[in-house]
Amino acid sequence: MAKLVIIDDEAAILELMSKLCRAAGHTVFGFQTGAEGLAAVRAQSPDLVIVDLRIGDVNGLDLVKTFGEEFPNTAVIMVTGHGSVETAVEAMRLGAFDYLTKPFDLGDLIKTVNQALARKNGGAITNSATLTSSVRTANSSKLIGHSDAIQRIFEMVRRVADNDSPVLIEGEFGVGKHMVARALHEASRRNAAPYKELQCSAMPEDVLEAELFGHGSSQQGGIFSRVNGGTLHLAEVNQLPQRIQAQLNTFLDECQARKSWGSNGNAAPDFRLIVSTTVPLEDLTQAGTFREDLFYKLSVVPMRIPPLRNRRDDIRPLVEHFLKELAERIDAKPKSIDVNALEFLEKYAWPGNISELRNAVERACALSEGDRIQPTDLPTKVSQQVEVPAASGPGVMKLPIGSPLDDFIKAQERVFIQETLKYNNGSREKTASMLGISIATLYRKMDLNSERKTTA
Repeated sequence: MAKLVIIDDEAAILELMSKLCRAAGHTVFGFQTGAEGLAAVRAQSPDLVIVDLRIGDVNGLDLVKTFGEEFPNTAVIMVTGHGSVETAVEAMRLGAFDYLTKPFDLGDLIKTVNQALARKNGGAITNSATLTSSVRTANSSKLIGHSDAIQRIFEMVRRVADNDSPVLIEGEFGVGKHMVARALHEASRRNAAPYKELQCSAMPEDVLEAELFGHGSSQQGGIFSRVNGGTLHLAEVNQLPQRIQAQLNTFLDECQARKSWGSNGNAAPDFRLIVSTTVPLEDLTQAGTFREDLFYKLSVVPMRIPPLRNRRDDIRPLVEHFLKELAERIDAKPKSIDVNALEFLEKYAWPGNISELRNAVERACALSEGDRIQPTDLPTKVSQQVEVPAASGPGVMKLPIGSPLDDFIKAQERVFIQETLKYNNGSREKTASMLGISIATLYRKMDLNSERKTTA
């Protein structure tokens, strides 16, 4: 196997990366300072170096430049934070093979290491493991849920996983679009190749252009070439500037032409394209802010993920998954959740969807003193309720803060209609006339249709 040097001043991350690479069979030398790491590279002549962008004593870019000049046959992977993507692109200009953005998926680390080593050795990226049908399923990803809506997503992933047609995933912020994109990759025949995700809203236009298409007429170094047989997920594709929309449209046309007719030995890059958006692209095309021809290229297989408030059956399994996941981080037994606390979670509207639910569960775990999460451990906006007059009979009903306004309006509406019915001695015709609505509307608002059918 290969010889690796890892340089990161965060001891926990350094230890984790070293442990994973050793488990993959590599010889690993880890260092927390740039000076020690550089000395080790000069002494060991490793096959690959993983270097953090920000190290206390040196700039990671300076190390990448030095490695490129002194050790051109050593592959380099840059590790960077979310806010330094532009600098990471600069690292690739200096010769780095690829970069990982913190927090990165542990599986991506090993895949990127293997890809860098395969490129260094001049060979194709291979995977000696046998892919079984149990691995290549949608459920091998982190898609979780019992609702009919999420089951339809499971089925769609299964059906189109091995179809290379572009997929458009639409849905609100936090519904799990990136999870569905990764599920498509993991369930496909491409799952041994790279999976790359690029946030189209995360960088300036010129940096985004360079990251997508590379530099110069050869377009070397662009993410399409680096994905190399795998899957590329362009997140928030609705944020693409119009100039880059035009470039992407032309690029996809050229790729199709190369596949169909060939291009003097210049093979088209091999990738499966997935795009996602929080704003329906068709609406943007009608508004004139997104190219119609590009929209049709990207939306061959459309998928829409409904918000969590429309699939409340998924809340319980998601909570159980998050509790287990949080426990595994600290090697502890998962906490349980009080039935009343779970009821609060199931009734809340979750405007931030799965992302907000995950944060609420993590907060509750941190604040809970015992082994069971109580309602008092939940965020105030989740557990706080507003009392409104009950729709029928005396007393009040409670609506959680964050419930849709429509729920409150319907509750008040029913109370007012009931009082009007009492005033008219139960006459529905008089009540409908007084309220200025039809008899059919009165029956619908009071949920009297079943009674109407019974007495008819």
